[in-house]
Amino acid sequence: MFTGGDLLWWMLVLFLCCRLWSFSSPSLIAATEERVVTHLPGFQGPLPFELRTGYVEVDEHNGVRLFYYFTPSEGSPADDPVMLWLSGGPGCTSFTGLVYQNGPLSFNIDSYMGGLPRLVYRQESWTKVSNIIFLDSPVGTGFSYSVKEQGYSSSDTKAVNQILIFLKKWFDEHPELLSNPLYIGGDSYAGMIVPTVTSEIAKGLKIVGSEPAMNLKGYLVGNPFTDFPNFDEPSKIPFAHRMGLISDQMYEAYKKSCRAGGSTHQNIQCRNSLNAIDECVKDISEFHVLEPNCAYASPHQYNVLKLKTSSGVQKMQQLLDSTTEGLHLSEISTQCRTMLYTLSRLWANNVTVREALGIHKGTVPLWLRCNKGITYLKDIQSSVKYHLDVTTKGYRSLVYSGDHDMAVPYIGTQSWIRSLNFSVVDDWRPWYVDGQVAGYTTLYSNNLTFATVKGAGHTAPEYMPKQCLAKLSRWLAGFPL
Repeated sequence: MFTGGDLLWWMLVLFLCCRLWSFSSPSLIAATEERVVTHLPGFQGPLPFELRTGYVEVDEHNGVRLFYYFTPSEGSPADDPVMLWLSGGPGCTSFTGLVYQNGPLSFNIDSYMGGLPRLVYRQESWTKVSNIIFLDSPVGTGFSYSVKEQGYSSSDTKAVNQILIFLKKWFDEHPELLSNPLYIGGDSYAGMIVPTVTSEIAKGLKIVGSEPAMNLKGYLVGNPFTDFPNFDEPSKIPFAHRMGLISDQMYEAYKKSCRAGGSTHQNIQCRNSLNAIDECVKDISEFHVLEPNCAYASPHQYNVLKLKTSSGVQKMQQLLDSTTEGLHLSEISTQCRTMLYTLSRLWANNVTVREALGIHKGTVPLWLRCNKGITYLKDIQSSVKYHLDVTTKGYRSLVYSGDHDMAVPYIGTQSWIRSLNFSVVDDWRPWYVDGQVAGYTTLYSNNLTFATVKGAGHTAPEYMPKQCLAKLSRWLAGFPL
């Protein structure tokens, strides 16, 4: 039999075990949490900017928690806009924005000799003029996770709804920034999500309630997917022709044989024409037609739940040992952008890095820059109507494209903008940075600005950071580009 002392001792042990379990169990972690990060592995010394990381629970039933990096403005955080930044994919982490596109960090590839990659400060960060929340969305992207398996099933509309929940809860924890101008931004596939989220916020602002409303001002999208079958995809062949990748004869044959409503004979000719064009461009880098055509980093698909098994752990190690499909780090040319992408996987899967970021243990066995294995339904076929809805309500919009991007060519972006039937306020003209042409721009009615970024690919800030920071600064300030 237990004595009174024995019973008391066992009760104490049970209490401590329960307390330890509650701290380690993802299902019992606070719905919203944030930490201040002053040092990062791979970065020499303290960070010269403020960085916070955290989670927000957006689905209580399944325990879906979206991870984010928050970088307050390096200018005037109390006055500068708040920007929510979403990356594309779907399934590409917002770490892409933080380190490769418009954030204050960058990998130093020149000094890499193995081990943990080195991070350096980037001067052309958009945090010079804005507070930015880099959000890992949808669930399964980056460090975002779900406690229950069914929570990993996502879609365009579900992602939009969870982003709205995220913003509501995030501002509840940061009420001091609620009155700041709010912009929703993103690139690539986020072109489907950004205008939709913006439209939903705008609708919600019409609802009279006791809670303070977000100070929505507009949105911006870069190299955006918008309507794949009607605008994005059909623009690729005209773009290839303009870039001199296919001949005049091939282009004319394509237009003649592939016109809508053609006969069966013409359909055969159309397929032959398309095959000839594919043969011409198959070795061209779609993301930037002037860059080497390299293997794409993060091609692996995985199920986060299966990776928690013993066989899954072995599979995870195999993926970590490789960098691209069948390639090792030493086999990738330093001229390839995929080399830079690979460094992020080596960095983010490091134990000390995860500890510094405050990643919940056991939630993301393998971090990928782009996880193509997420369960995701693309149930928004076109975002054109959301662009129309937001802009006709008077919100500002900036749409920009790298002019060497063949994945989402600027030609298609111009086409859907013209379909809005807005009048031209300031016609096509060059815009400048340091006295040099940085691209071309058109201002439409309803505060819609379109701009190309000269020499940039998919996506523009990754290739032309200085020019893109200048573009953003002018636009946020209300000045012409």
